[in-house]
Amino acid sequence: MKSAYKLDNPVWYSLSESHEKFSIDFDRVKFYHPDYCPFGGFKTRNDISKQIDKYATLVDNFFIVGEKPELPASLKMKKELVCLQMVIHERINLDDAENIVALSADYADLLFQLVNLVQPGYFKIKTALLGNYFGIFRNGELVSVAGERMAMNDAVEVSAIVTHPAHTRQGHAKQLIAHTVNNILNRGKIPYLHVVENNIAAITLYEKLGFTTRRKISFWHVTK
Repeated sequence: MKSAYKLDNPVWYSLSESHEKFSIDFDRVKFYHPDYCPFGGFKTRNDISKQIDKYATLVDNFFIVGEKPELPASLKMKKELVCLQMVIHERINLDDAENIVALSADYADLLFQLVNLVQPGYFKIKTALLGNYFGIFRNGELVSVAGERMAMNDAVEVSAIVTHPAHTRQGHAKQLIAHTVNNILNRGKIPYLHVVENNIAAITLYEKLGFTTRRKISFWHVTK
């Protein structure tokens, strides 16, 4: 990937490229519209507090991804979430393929409910419109999903890797990650993901599938 440096600032470049239509652009800071994703990014941290404060009028809490931002007095830093940014360059070949369903708009509510059951706060009702999402059903119930969130010209983020607690340890996540990764590679783009640095079980799975750690990157949780 010739423009790998863009992965150092994934929100900024996603909103400057493939996801420009989802952007709220405050000149030096770009945010996803909060109905889609509560993420922001910037190129320089100088004189951006006013822009961040404007976005805060739209949503109670959100994340700045990358370098630590300067905040206005009206906002506070709740937490730094340190993640590994992992990438993969080769297809994932698995023998025991599941019956994977492409999740159209008809499944939006089910997708929203499942992701927020397991990972509350990150997935909005319109997040599914950012990319392709896939799921596995058991007895008519959506039990596991994975899909795409941030997207730039050359790279797409694999996200919302979630399995219902009653259906874990059955290989669903592995199958969905492989399907999502291969779908991205088929379009000539590089798949990458973010995982909290202490989530050893998830990191181990990603490494077994062929992901490698590119760098650490911080998600700064900002609240009023």
